[in-house]
Amino acid sequence: MTSIIAKRKAVHGQLVQQQRRNEALEKDMVQLEALANLGSATAMIAHEINNLLTPLTNYAELSLKHSDDRELSERTLRRTAKNCRQAGKVMESILSLAKAGCGEKVVTPLLPMVNAVFDCLCRDFTKDGITVEILVSDGLQVLASPVQLQQAIMNLVLNAREAMIPHGGNLIISAQADNDGTLIKISDTGCGIEQSEISRVFDTFFTTKHKRIVGSGTGLGLALCKKVIDAHGGTITVDSHPSKGTTFTIHLPLK
Repeated sequence: MTSIIAKRKAVHGQLVQQQRRNEALEKDMVQLEALANLGSATAMIAHEINNLLTPLTNYAELSLKHSDDRELSERTLRRTAKNCRQAGKVMESILSLAKAGCGEKVVTPLLPMVNAVFDCLCRDFTKDGITVEILVSDGLQVLASPVQLQQAIMNLVLNAREAMIPHGGNLIISAQADNDGTLIKISDTGCGIEQSEISRVFDTFFTTKHKRIVGSGTGLGLALCKKVIDAHGGTITVDSHPSKGTTFTIHLPLK
């Protein structure tokens, strides 16, 4: 009887020690996850700021090339200031995502948001042989954090452009309201994605761009899109076929 009690005490002591080890491991995992979130947030910020810095370089070079054109200089300076303000908002919004937040959601018109993406990019897509068609009605509104949703759309537009270089193609951005919210589609006629890779396109640091452009692609753009849409309680899906193009579909709920 004494032997059984002693064994039970020994087993109980081992269980207590194991439980303490598990609790310590859980604390370590929480700290590691926080560090991983910080690392991902830092990488995403660098990625998004780069998207805004590239047009700023173009603005500066354009002004320097035509330094005697006062009207052009003023226009490029206004756009530079606008992009700098946008960069600050981007950093705030991505840091809020790292904390699993969405930022303040407001009812806002979608069309000006889409148009602002192309203003920020400062790139005439026709120079790349790409025609752009925006099928978004003036009155269509979405419930969203404007800065974050605009960044998601910008990433999808940049991806579409890269998928169609150097052969050109068609980029179509369309949106419509449904019973549950708003559907936004960004479609291109580019190189497409292999079916074996579809399930991984939203994974952080996964990219297929290096297959087309050496040294290109960080695997952060689509990961950011997914995180933004998830934070809005929405969904983002992809339909793609090699050599035929890709369509990303975003669904944002009404509330």
